[in-house]
Amino acid sequence: MSSRRLVPVLMLSAVLAGCGGTDPSSTVAELSSTASPQAAQQPAPGLPPTAGVVDYQLGGGYDPADGVTGVVRDVTDQPAAGLWSGCYVNGFQTQPAERDRWLAEHPDLVLRDEDGDPVIDPGWPDELLLDISTDAKRTAIAAAQAPTITACATRGFDAVELDNLDTWTRSDGRLTEDDAVAMATLLVAAGHEAGLAVGQKNAPDLGTRGRDQAGFDFAVAEECQRYDECAAYTEVYGTAVIDIEYADDLSGSWSEVCADPQLPASTVLRDRDLATPGSAEYVVDRC
Repeated sequence: MSSRRLVPVLMLSAVLAGCGGTDPSSTVAELSSTASPQAAQQPAPGLPPTAGVVDYQLGGGYDPADGVTGVVRDVTDQPAAGLWSGCYVNGFQTQPAERDRWLAEHPDLVLRDEDGDPVIDPGWPDELLLDISTDAKRTAIAAAQAPTITACATRGFDAVELDNLDTWTRSDGRLTEDDAVAMATLLVAAGHEAGLAVGQKNAPDLGTRGRDQAGFDFAVAEECQRYDECAAYTEVYGTAVIDIEYADDLSGSWSEVCADPQLPASTVLRDRDLATPGSAEYVVDRC
């Protein structure tokens, strides 16, 4: 099974300071009360468009090309005027710029190994896994993340993408799939409360649990064609699937990838670093 291949984008604390001053502790009870499966399954407006393609612009926003009907950008960025815009939030791990803040303000919410040291993502050593192993910790994490999710709505985004849902696969057994679904349920409830549609990021093995238990409205998949996972998303979310294939690891030529009948309609080819135009690494294409 493939793991996260996204280059992390910095999330700045200053953005949150300007988004209404939400007190995380005041949201604990509200999140707990709204996070039932029934509440989470109430879809928010803002599903991605079914026509055209959604460009993945986490490395920095730029003018979308013709035929692009939506973008995904970091919470610290701005939505694309006149287009559907998804907002990237690292929901289950810390961003590099936020590492020290989490350790200082929420040390008990960072996953620890047997020696008490923070557990890092082996592919992204600047990111720490959050400890989603208990109801109390999940509720506290959701309260801490709620202002970031709300910031997406405040900045004018239509939806939020929650990254690193699959941390349980990198936790050496300290976390479980059930933990991830329970955590996602709280974060999805926060997104719906803010008026946002909420996207499942990767984790195709969840099957229908992401939609039916956590309440996700759509999916964002990295390299589903490369790893033969596209049907696992489209069978659950239909046309509400955004796929990103990376130019450095295609299964064949781009024309061969585009000929795959299981490829989601909204599939974009990007460079691994998600660079902006003018960079030597920049790649973008669509079928």
